[in-house]
Amino acid sequence: MDAESARMLGAGLAAVGAGLASLGVGNVFAKYLEGALRNPGAADGQQGRLFIGFAAAELLGLLSFVVAMILIFVA
Repeated sequence: MDAESARMLGAGLAAVGAGLASLGVGNVFAKYLEGALRNPGAADGQQGRLFIGFAAAELLGLLSFVVAMILIFVA
């Protein structure tokens, strides 16, 4: 395997993380809605944690995208 093939293979594996971030974001919102429908009075108190979870999942997706772009264009 030459260096170009290994670089593209690594970039493809890193890009999988960007796709899996969408599953993480969906899971965060699904659990928030599940909890809010069970106890609507506590939904306002959990909204801050919702946005923190969304930001963390999205950050990991963006980080894996940046790693993939670095592997494609820089390495």
